[in-house]
Parts: sequence; structure tokens; C-alpha cells
Amino acid sequence: MAVAVRGGRVGSGGGSVFRSFFSYRIFVSAMFTLLFLATLSVLLSSQPSHKDAVMDTTGNERVGRTFLAWQSDPLKTRLDLIYNQANNHVALVNAYATYARKLKLEISKQLKMFDDLAKNFSDLQLKQTYLTALFETNGPVDEDVLRQFEKEVKDKVKVARLMIVESKESYDNQLKIQKLKDTIFAVHELLLKAKKNGAFASLIAAKSTPKSLHCLAMRLMEERIAHPEKYVDDEPKPEFEDPNLYHYAIFSDNVIAISVVVNSAVKNAEEPWKHVFHIVTDRMNFAATKVWFKMRPVQGGAHVEIMAVDNFKFLTSLYAPVLRQLESTNVRKFYFETRPENATKDVNNMKFRNPKYLSMLNHLRFYLPELYPKLNKILFLDDDVVVQKDLTALWKIDMDGKVNGAINTCFGSFHRFSEYLNFSNPLIKEKFNPRACAWAFGMNMFDLDAWRQEKCTEQYHYWQNLNEDRTLWKLGTLPAGLVTFYSKTKPLDKSWHVLGLGVNPSISMEEIEKAAVIHFSGDMKPWLDIAMNRYKHLWTKYVDNEMEFVQMCNFGM
Repeated sequence: MAVAVRGGRVGSGGGSVFRSFFSYRIFVSAMFTLLFLATLSVLLSSQPSHKDAVMDTTGNERVGRTFLAWQSDPLKTRLDLIYNQANNHVALVNAYATYARKLKLEISKQLKMFDDLAKNFSDLQLKQTYLTALFETNGPVDEDVLRQFEKEVKDKVKVARLMIVESKESYDNQLKIQKLKDTIFAVHELLLKAKKNGAFASLIAAKSTPKSLHCLAMRLMEERIAHPEKYVDDEPKPEFEDPNLYHYAIFSDNVIAISVVVNSAVKNAEEPWKHVFHIVTDRMNFAATKVWFKMRPVQGGAHVEIMAVDNFKFLTSLYAPVLRQLESTNVRKFYFETRPENATKDVNNMKFRNPKYLSMLNHLRFYLPELYPKLNKILFLDDDVVVQKDLTALWKIDMDGKVNGAINTCFGSFHRFSEYLNFSNPLIKEKFNPRACAWAFGMNMFDLDAWRQEKCTEQYHYWQNLNEDRTLWKLGTLPAGLVTFYSKTKPLDKSWHVLGLGVNPSISMEEIEKAAVIHFSGDMKPWLDIAMNRYKHLWTKYVDNEMEFVQMCNFGM
């Protein structure tokens, strides 16, 4: 029983082993069968259809021959690799050609090159020599023919790759975008450099004294020295202090510009004998200016007073902050010494390094009540304006207790106080509204009685002293005027004063014709070669071309 039992167990175990053995063989056979079928499927799917194939061969023959080649001829494996490489590049070339057509790019030449290249691949494989020796034979592959076929295929593959690399950027959007960004950045850098160089050159042209203007001053001085008896100083006229007349203040070192302002105002005045022009210049041009108005007296009986800024003895460094600041070592270094730390990369700020903006002649406008103590009102005119109409109505405007009558220049967010003052400074932030509207210097009616009452000169001194280190505003007289006459300015109608003829070429002639005063504000002054021809004639028609020195100095008007 025991044996029987053991035998039964053995028999039972042996049957189990046999069953496991046969199951294993079946599993292995199934796996090889599946592997074979998968391989066959891949080979079948990798062959081109009759529609897309490069070679016109039947699938069964190709598969059978390829499968047998693995066992019989290693060269046929090499042939298959070459064949697949060629087909892959045909597909790639065709893909680029299709994309080019889809985008409708104007690259017909490039498209034709891709088409020709794809056709060359097809023609190569359909070449009778290669077709017979390599693809339609069941015998061994001719190695010499294969080598020649491989060489030709590789040559064409090399050409295809070169063409694709050269043409890739036309189809690769990311590459095109990056290249465009690089180009924009490079052009932007060049633009900034050109702007800076242009602004610097324009600044030099605008602030330098033209040869003709220098010549005129020298000729007038020569006349003064040659004939001193003709130019003896006259006694002051009572009209200079008559408050019932129309008084103008013109502060400039430019003789020809002064003469144009006076001539234009007189020629357009209805009663020129009631107009008085108070001209103040610097010491260098004082004699030349006097000679000019002696040689070319103003017509119509208008009165002209010519003074030098040095004649006003109260203007000392103890009283005027500007004069005291000019004596400062730091200010002298900033304006008059060429140092690396004085350099600026800001094109808009280069002009503020011109010492003119801190000159006493430029800041003289803040002392009008003291310069003319017996006057009630005075019209301040810049030397780059032209008067086109009678201005006497300005003296009849009700100033509503305001000191300064000027046109506002703000529109939208432009020309607000925030553009001129440093609102990061707590004092400026506390005292002024950054949205307050700025106004223009150039033609300003000043009520001198209200000025004295409001003590505006003292206000100017207060702010100018605080700004010695240029932390409240950049240089110039407009910011100083904005803080001095804050809430004390009456807006005038814009037809009284049109600005920008020295910077803006798009001002309409209709607007200019309606204006009482046109202002060549900007760098392109009408007496310079860089003046805009569109507006220059509006200024030159008031130049006294009959004056002999103007002709001699070749102003080219």
C-alpha cells in the first residue's frame, strides 16, 4: 500500500511534470509565432504603397526577398538600409515642399529645388541599371553596382541636408521669431545711438553762435569803435516810465533776433508811437545792439530802451541766487569742466548742461517789478517770437488778480507739473499738484502791481535757493516759473500764442495765421541753418535786409 501510494504520487507528479513541459513548449512556440508575425507585420507596413512608393515592386516579393536576405546575403541588408535612408529623405523633402505650398510663400525657386531633388531620388532608384541589378533580381547583389548606388544616394542625401539646413529658418517659426527679435534689438540699439548722436549734433548746432551772427556783432562793434561820436548815449526818455503806454520786455544777446521781434511788433501795431520796448542784453552785445538801433531806427515813433544786465546794480550774488550759484564750485564743475562724472546718457537732459539756463540774462524775467518800478503791466517776449497782430488788447484783459497771463500747454497727460518737477521730493509733493497744467514762457502779460503784492520775487528766491543741488527740478526757467507763479497764472486764449515752430513740423498754417504771436520754441531757430523751411519765411520777412551789415555777413535770408 505504501509502495502503491508512493508510486501513485510519483506517477501523479510525473504527469504534472510532463504537462508542464508540454505547456512550456506550446508557450515558447506561441511566442516565436507572435514574434514572427510582428516582424512580418512591420516589414509589410514599412513598404510604400503603389501610390506613394518610390519603386514599383510587389509587397510579397519584397518581404520574402528581404526576409531571405537576412539569412542568405549580408549585402542585401546593407541595400535595405540604403533604401530606407533614401525613402526617409524623400519623405522629409516632400514634407518641406508641402509646407511651402501650404503657406504660399513666394519661394518658387526653392520649391522647385525641393521637387527636383525628390524627383532625383525617385529617378535614381528607378534607374534601369539599379532596378535590374539590385531590386528585380533574386540572385546575389552585385557589390560594385551597390557601391555605385550607395555613392549616388549619399551624394544626393548630402545635397538634401544642405538644402534643408539653409531653408530651415524659412519654415521654423521659433527660429524666425528669435531672429526677428535679435534684429529688432540690434536696430533699436542703433536707433538709440543715432538719436543720441543726432540730439548732440542738433544741440551743438542750436546753441553755437552762427558765423553770420558773429560777423554781424563784430561789424557793429567795428562801426562803434570807428565812429564813437555817432553813438553817444541819449538821455532816458520819459516814455520809458510812462505806465499809460504799452511796454515790452525783451532780454537777449542776439541782435538780429531782437530786431525781428521789435520790427514785427511795430509793423503790426495800430498806434506804434504808444509802444515802448525795453531791451536788456549782456555786456558783450550791449554796444552792438545800440549801434543797430542807431543805424536802423524803429519806424512809427516807437520807443526803444537798451540796457546791459550789468547796469542793474542791485543784481549781486548777495541778492540773486543764480549769481551766487554761479560762484559755487560744484556748479562750475557741473557746467564748465569736462569730467566723466558730468557725462549723461539721457539725450533729453543734455541740453540742461548748457550754462545759458543758469545765466542772469535768462533769469532776469523774475525781477521785472524791480527793473521797472514805475510800470503797472509789461508784456514779456522771448527773442524767438514773431508778432503778427496788434497786441494792445492784452493790456485790457482782466487778470482777475493773477500775476501772470499765459497760454496753457497741457493736453491729456502731457505738459503737467509732473513732467517738470521732481515729485519724489517731499517738499514738491506737499506743495504742488502733479496734475496741474503747465503754461508757456515766450509771451507773458505780467501784472506788476499784483506781483509786488504777492511777493513773487521772494517766492522765486526761496525755491531757487532750495534747488541749488538740482534736486527739485532740472535746470531752466520754466520750472522756476511754475513754482513761483503757482495758482497765480491766468490762462489766455491759445490764439494769442502758438508755440513749437522750432520743433514741430505739423502745425497747420491756418492755426499759425490766426495767432497773434508765433514762437519758434525748440532747437531749430529761424536764424540757424537747421531751421524748418516750412516756417522760416514767417521770420525772415521781418529781417531788415537793407541793413548793410546783414548783406555783408551773408545771412542767406
